[in-house]
Amino acid sequence: MIRSLLIANRGEIACRIARTARAMGIRTIAVYSDADTDAMHVKCCDVSVRIGSAPATDSYLCKDRIIEAALATAADAIHPGYGFLSENADFARACQDAGFVFVGPPAAAIEAMGSKAEAKTLMENANVPLVPGYHGADQCPDRLAFEADQIGYPILLKASDGGGGRGMRVVEEPNDLATAIETAKRESKTAFGHDQLIIEKYLRRPRHVEVQIFADSHGNVIHLFERDCSVQRRHQKVLEEAPAPALDQKIRATLGSTAISAARAVEYVGAGTVEFMLDDSGFYFIEMNTRLQVEHPVTELITGTDLVEWQIRVADGGELPLCQEQVKINGHAVEVRLYAEDPVDFRPQTGRISHLVLPNIPTRVDTGIRVGDTVSVHYDPMIAKLITHGRNRTEALERLVAALKEIEVAGLVTNQPFLARLAGHPALASGHVHTEFIAEHAAALIPKLEPASVETLTLAGLGLLSVLELKMRDIATISEDPFSPWHDVSGWRMNEPARQWILLEEAGTVHTLDFIRRPSGLRMHTEQYQTTIKDVSYRPGAVSAKIDGVPVSGRFTIDGSEFTLFLPEGPRTFLWIDPLAATNLDIEHGNRLNAPMPGKIMSVHVTNGQNVRRGQTLMVLEAMKMEHTIAAPADGIVSSVNYAAGELVDEGADLLDFEPTNGA
Repeated sequence: MIRSLLIANRGEIACRIARTARAMGIRTIAVYSDADTDAMHVKCCDVSVRIGSAPATDSYLCKDRIIEAALATAADAIHPGYGFLSENADFARACQDAGFVFVGPPAAAIEAMGSKAEAKTLMENANVPLVPGYHGADQCPDRLAFEADQIGYPILLKASDGGGGRGMRVVEEPNDLATAIETAKRESKTAFGHDQLIIEKYLRRPRHVEVQIFADSHGNVIHLFERDCSVQRRHQKVLEEAPAPALDQKIRATLGSTAISAARAVEYVGAGTVEFMLDDSGFYFIEMNTRLQVEHPVTELITGTDLVEWQIRVADGGELPLCQEQVKINGHAVEVRLYAEDPVDFRPQTGRISHLVLPNIPTRVDTGIRVGDTVSVHYDPMIAKLITHGRNRTEALERLVAALKEIEVAGLVTNQPFLARLAGHPALASGHVHTEFIAEHAAALIPKLEPASVETLTLAGLGLLSVLELKMRDIATISEDPFSPWHDVSGWRMNEPARQWILLEEAGTVHTLDFIRRPSGLRMHTEQYQTTIKDVSYRPGAVSAKIDGVPVSGRFTIDGSEFTLFLPEGPRTFLWIDPLAATNLDIEHGNRLNAPMPGKIMSVHVTNGQNVRRGQTLMVLEAMKMEHTIAAPADGIVSSVNYAAGELVDEGADLLDFEPTNGA
């Protein structure tokens, strides 16, 4: 009987497994790398064991270290989650050889389905329909070219042992084949250790539908209906939903029975996913994933099940809790993945999360991230999964749109605005989804970033004014004289209207906002614009006003000099340039100028021993795709320049040593 479970993974899936296991009365054990010492999944478990340094190859992919941790903590079973070692037959076998229950399918089934080529042969023998293609052992270029000609262009090259879009290339013309083969083989070899390729007929605008299957060791195999994962970019899933929209009941039943046949063909046990492509001519098997999928929550919500609990019970020798006739569809569920990535090019982002607000409305949020955590280069940049459930597809999508609008993340760039546009797109609401959906609607989903509007700049300036006023009030309390001018934080001036300047930088452009308080009301001037501001209202981290008669509002957060304004259309991040404080001058630690955030030194404008004046540019730091000016906080001497152009620096790094003069 499983009484103690080691979770050989990290992040949200490790947290999820820990919660389910503990609810079952099972002791939980976390493993962690040096990068995850204080990670959420470590705190979720009863016991934790360090298994190596930050790179996954030195920790989460080290089979021996994980088994040693299981032995040291007297674990009964090991759950691999998904990713890392979850589909590694050698790891499954090593766990069993060491006397542990492996919470996953038999090693033989993992091996059979781990190679796309072998899986296709097995499915062909089981009369499961395949996409026309070639999955033979002869990999010489001439044979691959011959098979591609027989299949007919366009064709799709795929790494036989791969996944996640790596080692995958669409080839439109015969002249492009040789280069594509070379690239796909090289990428496959790097990612998976093997360079065998398969060829498939490339289906234009198909649907990607997968069936969740479950089997126990008593011969019971069922399906829990299908998920539609058609909305993809670069062959990676972006939005998943269950059940698949606009799917004929007869096709649904046939997909389910075919998936069960595929599972029986390899004597499967545990959770698995059989993936198909659908087009007007029918459906075709493409692969089977021998693990729990990232998108399994949508299946749980429409079937009222806990698939992690099922995994543990089945691994412990139990029977499936339900038979096929007892599994019913209840409503509709949709999932998206909130990533630290730039939605313009989907490039992963790294950095510390300085501010995080997740939805309060009815939404399932699976996450392994908290405020203050760092998204590093070592692991997947997923921050959270958001899953909504409704009585029907329309309600589920509406709830997802509302949930996405409540998300606030600062410290790094995320795909939240992209997901919000995607979830609210009319074409998605119509149910006309396919694998080219994002590419087809790219103009609407990934619009060019326009310069901040005058309303946005005004709102950001008002937010900063509220922060500055609070700081000034704190300073004012130092004086015990209520009539002291230091108590007046209104910006009062003799014979002139009260005014305050705010300097904001975005994408290399500095905006000077001049706020003027007149008897008729507040105005904001820039070099190009002038606005009238009325009905200003502040709440903690929020501001609203009427700008030129138009009501606008937004939430905001500030971390050092980084000011982020959260608007309905997405966040805008500015660098606040404080001409008085200039840059982080640390008087208590040797007059050092520190890096406000991790970045790259773009240029150095001074040398050791140089005299500088207050406000003079000393260095330019690039971080978060913006340039940040490191300016002199006072007249003084640069006693030491500690970094050169091109060097990378961590947050808080001592960039320059500075000696103020004239008593500053």
